[in-house]
Amino acid sequence: MGDLATTQDLESRLEGYRTELTGYCYRMLGSAFEAEDAVQDTMVRAWKSFEKFEGRSSLRSWLYRIATNVCLDMLNAGNRRARPMDLTDATPVAQAQLTARSEITWLEPVPDGRVLPSVADPADTAVARESIRLAFVAALQHLPPKQRAVLILREVLAWKAAEVAELLGTSVASVNSALQRARATLAEYDLSDSDPADPLDREQQKLLERYVAAFEGYDMQALTALLREDATMSMPPYDLWLRGHDDIVGWMLNVGEVCRGSKLVPTVANGSPAFAQYHTSRDGEGYEPWALIVLEIAGSRIGAMDFYLDTKRWFPLFGLPERLSAGG
Repeated sequence: MGDLATTQDLESRLEGYRTELTGYCYRMLGSAFEAEDAVQDTMVRAWKSFEKFEGRSSLRSWLYRIATNVCLDMLNAGNRRARPMDLTDATPVAQAQLTARSEITWLEPVPDGRVLPSVADPADTAVARESIRLAFVAALQHLPPKQRAVLILREVLAWKAAEVAELLGTSVASVNSALQRARATLAEYDLSDSDPADPLDREQQKLLERYVAAFEGYDMQALTALLREDATMSMPPYDLWLRGHDDIVGWMLNVGEVCRGSKLVPTVANGSPAFAQYHTSRDGEGYEPWALIVLEIAGSRIGAMDFYLDTKRWFPLFGLPERLSAGG
């Protein structure tokens, strides 16, 4: 019984760190699925080597060291993840074509609940949500892996320079230098603040209610009234992305006409409001998955709409229904 109790206690202690470690690995890797694999690998390594853990650091620090090594190994083996806007300029709607780029490893969305542990401090919650925004995670992918780890540990998780140096087996001076270079790189990208998804204030709730009504009614005048003038729209795994009202509406009323008559179900992704889009089913009886739409709210308008079309991956991950009835 003693050994069983000890085993269960260790399992419980390790599991207590799963969500925050998944958030860390997601920021490092840009993939919800790879992050979960990395954390599982971390847990297995920790379990196997726990007898060697001498307690010279906290269990949390030790787990982060293992997770960092796992992520660095994974990053050394593959390409950085990207969004369509990281690869090309915006496409005028007259030239727009849907081209899937299989050689690109796309940045993936993630459910908030998989990567954001419950914390009491609203300020900490705001930082955590901001640091899983698609734009922020995409910018992180431009950093060399060790710089990426340093920036996340120092700026997002608020570790001290000495703690990061110990974790990485380097000097405080090296950590500070890496952080300075990482900050300079991120300064090159547009990371203007977006508004948090949770909790939504009344104006944000109204904005999203109007978005649902406009999208489901396929009312382009009402939809563009909710978008910033420079709003963007992307559709991974296609490399196409559009900017501005005219091009977005031009697309929606041409190739995008297949979205007419869709139903939207609310969820949250990457610290932002999101919707599962269901398209009229081929048999005409109900609705089937079409896209996961992640929105970014900026001020009183929507600044970005990212449509993730690989629903066989995203809908199960987000716990979304496989089908809606004819009544929606």
